[in-house]
Amino acid sequence: MAHKHTNNLIHESSPYLLQHAHNPVHWEAWSKELMDRAQKENKLVLVSIGYAACHWCHVMEHECFEDEAVAAVMNEHFICIKIDREERPDIDHIYMEALQMMTGSGGWPLNVVTLPDGKPFWGATYVKKQDWVTVLKQLWDLYQKEPKKVIQYAENLAEGIRTINLVERKEGIPVISMPNLKEAIALWSSYFDTFLGGHKRAPKFMMPCNLDFLLHYAHVTKDEAIHDYVNVTLTRMANGGIFDHIGGGFSRYAVDTKWHVPHFEKMLYDNGQMVSVYAKAFAVTQNDLYKKIVEETINFVTRELMAPNYGFYSSLDADSLNKEGTLEEGAYYVWTKTELQQLLGNDYNVFQDYYNINEYGHWEHGNYVLIKDIPDMEIAERHGLTVTALGDIIEGCKKILIKERDKRNPPRLDDKILTSWNALMLKGLVDASKYLRNDDYLKLAIKNANFILTHLTDKEDGLFHNHKDGRSTISGFLEDYAALIDAFFALYEASFEEKWLLKAKALLNHCIKNFYDDKSALFFFTAKNDDFIIRRSLEVSDNVIPASNSIMANCLFKFGKLFPSEAYSTIAQQMLLNVQENFAKNAQGHAHWLHLVLYHHFDFYEIAIIGSEAEDKRTEINGHYLPQALVAGSQEATSTLLVLQNRFVEHQTPIYLCQDTSCKLPVNTIEEALSQLNAGNKD
Repeated sequence: MAHKHTNNLIHESSPYLLQHAHNPVHWEAWSKELMDRAQKENKLVLVSIGYAACHWCHVMEHECFEDEAVAAVMNEHFICIKIDREERPDIDHIYMEALQMMTGSGGWPLNVVTLPDGKPFWGATYVKKQDWVTVLKQLWDLYQKEPKKVIQYAENLAEGIRTINLVERKEGIPVISMPNLKEAIALWSSYFDTFLGGHKRAPKFMMPCNLDFLLHYAHVTKDEAIHDYVNVTLTRMANGGIFDHIGGGFSRYAVDTKWHVPHFEKMLYDNGQMVSVYAKAFAVTQNDLYKKIVEETINFVTRELMAPNYGFYSSLDADSLNKEGTLEEGAYYVWTKTELQQLLGNDYNVFQDYYNINEYGHWEHGNYVLIKDIPDMEIAERHGLTVTALGDIIEGCKKILIKERDKRNPPRLDDKILTSWNALMLKGLVDASKYLRNDDYLKLAIKNANFILTHLTDKEDGLFHNHKDGRSTISGFLEDYAALIDAFFALYEASFEEKWLLKAKALLNHCIKNFYDDKSALFFFTAKNDDFIIRRSLEVSDNVIPASNSIMANCLFKFGKLFPSEAYSTIAQQMLLNVQENFAKNAQGHAHWLHLVLYHHFDFYEIAIIGSEAEDKRTEINGHYLPQALVAGSQEATSTLLVLQNRFVEHQTPIYLCQDTSCKLPVNTIEEALSQLNAGNKD
């Protein structure tokens, strides 16, 4: 197909950037050379940041960036840079903070106008066409007439961006007490929607990081109210429209309070983390719904987001072509009543009750998003069925509908592969293999781990951030290292293959050498030798994905248990002390950090299993939810780990419960080991 316009994005691999390669705008990808050119020419820079699954990014492209008249204004007055936020989270962090400081809010598309040196002085998200043209002309005119005023504003904003990210090293103070942590959780709990789950607000984000901590907290403190809240949230999300009942997998968030209508994009990072949370919740509750969600989510990921070489793609778009051939949000996923009646025939009446093809389940324009809110037993009784027969009917309907849905135009796929997101999915697969005791998930996890080793690592224990079309071009960020260290550690626990532990340790040491900041006692998001704009960032606050520093601190804590002669535990403790002042008023923004508080106040164990039956006993104990323990083991006496040294006994497989490599007398069964562990826990 011949295109009227082609810009320099045609040379990029990011699907989001390639979507803009035929805009009349003279887009460029971010580079140091480009910023040097801007300063040489003294030309303002227009930076537009988005991602492939972003609905409003597509809207603004169609309205503004595909318009030749708009492009003419942009090309005349600015160097125009397009950024895929998923490829360059380092730049996105800076300009998002700038936007929030300037406007009080943020989002994507993220558009900023900067000085030639990259310092921003104006920002906005989605802007309508005429407003966009007007403001760009005004900004250019202002810079021509009053450059000193613009430069001063940009300098002040840049100083604010630097200052807001400073973290003071705290020494000689205790770890936050359990009473103070409970007060912080009580304040956080005031936002809980105990009926519908999540927080009392819309839109609703799943926040797997928060649920993971609350599950841990409820378990060790025996807090039934928190336990119930987690289960309500997990159940409501599983039954809501945010979960794809036909094809599996979660969308990014729901626009309403009942988890009904999603913003339909599906992200790998969400689904990887949700697999972990539901697998852990299954281990705690043995609720078959949670097991089903794990299985169907993994089925979705392997079917729609897995590359032939076992890497995982990034996302599916919210938009797809409707019957009229125009892009429409959710078109691939929604159903009309007429469609369902024609497709399901005699089973329609059962299906409509089950998934609310009624006013409760209606979205807009006669379209329905499936949502369940009545127990199976009640629906079965209503239709004179057994629960088993009801399940068979629903599964049969789902098979019909997925076959029909496959005939539709699918959502656009963002097929770049990111290390951090693959690591989150890898961890999800490992957790699913452990808690569901499914060896197929472990085999798939190992295939993905080997893909990462082959395509996303270098010869110096470094990582790349991205991979597409056989190329890995962007140096790894702290999020890549932290997530992969965490995943490889978990993979070791699930397999007892020490190569995963040793590779994780090598990555950890690489981070200490290249990312660690002695002044703040935290890790920078970018390596010491990488270029940066305005500042090197410290990512501290947890969000939908835990902060890279909180993942690192948790990893360092666990590595310190297996390698006590290293300084890992000391670094982890100092990191916690540096950020804990934020916990009292914003526990939900530091949920992943809070695991460390529980590790400190409750007994934490190393469970060592060594002998010919180590694999069987590993599988058995890994099916239990043990957040206050790690598992190490070997079938032979060859392990180099201190906790396994001198513990091998011929023809036996003893289990040792240890604390800082000091162990109790060995036992022979998992039941005895669990009894020891439960007896040892204290407040």
